[in-house]
Amino acid sequence: MPKVILQISYEIKPEKREEYLELAKELKNHFAGERKNNYMIFEQKSKKNFFVEQFVCNSIEEYESLEDGITESGEELVNRLETLIKDGKARYATLLEVQ
Repeated sequence: MPKVILQISYEIKPEKREEYLELAKELKNHFAGERKNNYMIFEQKSKKNFFVEQFVCNSIEEYESLEDGITESGEELVNRLETLIKDGKARYATLLEVQ
């Protein structure tokens, strides 16, 4: 079964960096801790305040369950994140493993 990677990239408002870094801890605790997703957050080395969230799913079914299984607390975290994103723009990329 091919793996699926979901990447969500966005830039944070510079004045909201510290607030974002605290929220990032909560996001990681929720998605990697409570939900047991293979979830990481990266900051682009050459561009401060540009972040990429990455979910690695073991199947297309696991990928499809990401949104279906979001809890109220997960939704609240995502809503808080949206207020910190510069210009409110996030980009999504879904990658399928080549077999």
